[in-house]
Amino acid sequence: MSYRVKLHAAEDATPQQVQAAEQRFRAALDASLGDAALVWPVYRTYMKLVATYGESPAEDVLSPEELEIFTQWQAAESAAMTAAIGPDRYMGDAQFDIHPA
Repeated sequence: MSYRVKLHAAEDATPQQVQAAEQRFRAALDASLGDAALVWPVYRTYMKLVATYGESPAEDVLSPEELEIFTQWQAAESAAMTAAIGPDRYMGDAQFDIHPA
């Protein structure tokens, strides 16, 4: 399933900088998870886990499969944030929304 990325809270950024950051974020997510088709399902499952167990659940409350999804998403999101914001430090409070396309 395809997805869209939207950058918020980059008030000082030009439209071109926002678009470039969104593209870097998306490319890093795709690379980290192995395929663009995996991003939306993994994100959706991660969000369900967060809703159920919170943002920092104890590892022993998650099944091995849930823990895998949880840690995969956190690593992918961290890599994506670094890729997207790295050269544009003025976007420090930037947030990305992910939606199905």
